[in-house]
Amino acid sequence: MDPFGVVPHRLADFLRPRLAEIVGEVEREVQLQVPEYARPGDDAYVRTIRAGVTQALSLFVDRVAGSGHDRAQVAHTYYEIGRGESGEGRGLEVLQAALRLGGRAAWRHMMRAADELALDPGEVAALADAAFTHMHEIMQAATEGHTEARLRSTAELQRCRRRLLDLLFADPPASAEAIEELARTARWPLPHRVAVIAVDETVEESDERLLPTGVLADLSASPGRLVIPDPDAPGVSHGRFLATLLRGRPAAVGPTVPLSQIADSLRWAARTLSLVHRGVLPGEGVIRCADHLSTLLLYADEPLVRALSRRVLAPMAGVPESQRDRLEETLLAWLRSGSSVGDAALRLHVHPQTVRYRMRQLEKLFGDTLRDPETRFELELALRAKTVPGPPHERGRPVPELVRPPLSSVRATGG
Repeated sequence: MDPFGVVPHRLADFLRPRLAEIVGEVEREVQLQVPEYARPGDDAYVRTIRAGVTQALSLFVDRVAGSGHDRAQVAHTYYEIGRGESGEGRGLEVLQAALRLGGRAAWRHMMRAADELALDPGEVAALADAAFTHMHEIMQAATEGHTEARLRSTAELQRCRRRLLDLLFADPPASAEAIEELARTARWPLPHRVAVIAVDETVEESDERLLPTGVLADLSASPGRLVIPDPDAPGVSHGRFLATLLRGRPAAVGPTVPLSQIADSLRWAARTLSLVHRGVLPGEGVIRCADHLSTLLLYADEPLVRALSRRVLAPMAGVPESQRDRLEETLLAWLRSGSSVGDAALRLHVHPQTVRYRMRQLEKLFGDTLRDPETRFELELALRAKTVPGPPHERGRPVPELVRPPLSSVRATGG
């Protein structure tokens, strides 16, 4: 049964001349209890709120009077109020609190009217049912408007941020003015420095909600990319959010660079991921490029490093492979030890006499070039490249862990 059909029409006649008073009390109640609405100096805003309250109460009185007033107009008004509140940046809970407070203030007038008109309990119950129904419809319209505006705003913001990402990584680079303008639209304060995280596997778009507001994300790209603004600034830490988002997926953090060099950070992060795929770098968790710069450098131009290795290691081409491996690791240990036989022996876990024996063989192969600084640098570079871990078909024999062994393990050997 329609509750409005039970409420006596004389209530409408009683309330109509008092609408302005009720509207004023509702306004004061909301502005007093909800600080976000305390804007008496903003005439346009006050008029909008007052019009919404007036329409809601007028419609209620018309429905009590049985005038057949079309309530779609008020629903539309509160739908637009909800949209406007979302645009103002106020949350849905603030709007709902204001509506509840306003409804409570209006209800106090209804109860006074019921007392003065001596309504019977059944009529009061019908009045309460009608008031709650009316309030529910208003609340629903405002919530729908607010929710749709928020969703549209969020979707548009995401589109702006995706366009900003494309602009940041554009080749040739976009102008600073174009980036600054789009960043304002995307509500992304331009940072001084950034780091890019390359993500190896697809991440659900819903997971992007876990990211801090300042992180730009395009997880549909290959590889996925996250732009972290000012990662080294004091007090900045995104580790917890990123750990939750990535959930063990292979990812690499590029070096921190000025914003204008953001493409370099992505390039090295993506390069790091490719080396993870090949087994050159460990693939567990988030890898920092800064921890593997020498490996990245060696793999930056692999054909060039292989050409260098062939040239500088050519004197060893005729040495049998098993002997060549021992000579190469000895030469690298000797170079890394500053030509110290004793330190090289400790690195290799062998007796110093063994190192001296092998170095005499190497001196026969390389001659005086072992004393040339440029040749020594190239030899160390080539030998390090051969010892970097990688797939079996492309790596050299690994050098043992460079730690000092127990004295009991140092033994003399002739080969």
